Amino acid sequence: MKSEGAIAMTRQELAKNIYDIAHLTGEFKLRSGQISNEYFDKYRFEAQPTLLREIAKQMVPLIPAGTEVLAGLEMGGIPIATALSLETGIPCVFVRKEAKEYGTCKFAEGLEIKGKKVCVIEDVVTTGGQVVLSTADLRSIGAEISTVLCVIHRGPHFPEPKLTEIGLDLRPLFKKSDF
Repeated sequence: MKSEGAIAMTRQELAKNIYDIAHLTGEFKLRSGQISNEYFDKYRFEAQPTLLREIAKQMVPLIPAGTEVLAGLEMGGIPIATALSLETGIPCVFVRKEAKEYGTCKFAEGLEIKGKKVCVIEDVVTTGGQVVLSTADLRSIGAEISTVLCVIHRGPHFPEPKLTEIGLDLRPLFKKSDF
């Protein structure tokens, strides 16, 4: 799967490729605590350079003008943010679910984000619970955040109530209905 000279995928082709490689059926407990009979295993598409590159290319237009930093949420948002950073030249930070207890003891690694316009990057969003927690952490150290990008919004509500309540605009590349 060499990327040089690769032909760009249409949005529909990308959706089909993601679905084919990452959609699983069975019984799965989601981060939100919900039980689902289907699951999008984001690591299956994030581990494929051709798909990850195409996801990033198609997500670029979703990034708000003036964004200074992309914040990839642990763990699945990190490869997406890195690919977007490579595609756009916008630097990124890597956001832990909690600050590490050694070294720098930070939860946002990479660069200073105080006073910067930050766009949060996630892989799959169902209810936005982790986005809410991580946004609060980032805002507590001075990040200015109004937008969250994700590859797939699989939740039942759009816009996502938990995110709109804290002033976040969710911009998914795909919604569950696109598959």
